[in-house]
Amino acid sequence: MRTVLILGGTGEARRLAAALTGLRVVSSLAGRVAQPSLPPGEVRVGGFGGVAGLVDYLRAERVSAIVDATHPFAARITSNAAAAAVETGVPLLVLRRPGWTLGPGDRWQRVPSLDAAAEAVRDTARVFLTTGRQSLPAFAHLTAPWFLSRSVDPPEPPLPPRLEVLLDRGPFTVEAETTLLRDRAIDVLVTKDSGGDMTSAKLTAARALGLPVVMVDRPPLPAAVEVTSTVPEILTRLDALMDFRIR
Repeated sequence: MRTVLILGGTGEARRLAAALTGLRVVSSLAGRVAQPSLPPGEVRVGGFGGVAGLVDYLRAERVSAIVDATHPFAARITSNAAAAAVETGVPLLVLRRPGWTLGPGDRWQRVPSLDAAAEAVRDTARVFLTTGRQSLPAFAHLTAPWFLSRSVDPPEPPLPPRLEVLLDRGPFTVEAETTLLRDRAIDVLVTKDSGGDMTSAKLTAARALGLPVVMVDRPPLPAAVEVTSTVPEILTRLDALMDFRIR
């Protein structure tokens, strides 16, 4: 039986795993969330040990195709997958949801990195950070701003000295996000350009309240990878790659 390796625990990854039939499907999760939403089929948790470890896994498990459906900011695993695909000749497809686009009334400042985002809010009074718990060290040196950080699991040091942590998991409603921004008297929202509907309500709320948004751009993809934006497109490409009806 042919094997498809799906990298990532995103909603798109779970929908893809559910849609694939007639194949062995293995979903690989990074293990950064304590209680992830699990996809159907086989699941492995944890890293591969770099490019060499992934190459060994692809060969040992006789993987026919890789689908990188990781978070748009998981640059390391995407780079490792691209290198391992080249070394083994296993086809690699990258599934990336479209990023968010600026709309009427939005006040966005795009920045290339978390360090640039930290510099942008250095003199801001009250900041809402929705960039994930692993991003907090980039802001730990800032002593002036007060930060509200939201994540699924508690963050680990180093952390900003003036920090409130809100543990929550999306999706979020516009009404709830608007109330949160008002109640905490937020001056600026900081977020990554993750795309999708699950966490976009905060942008709608910020627009309605006239709040500025610092938007961290996605890291660039490795050269020559094939990128698609929807699960149906991936299914069509897998059909063509493996000359095998998978639906």
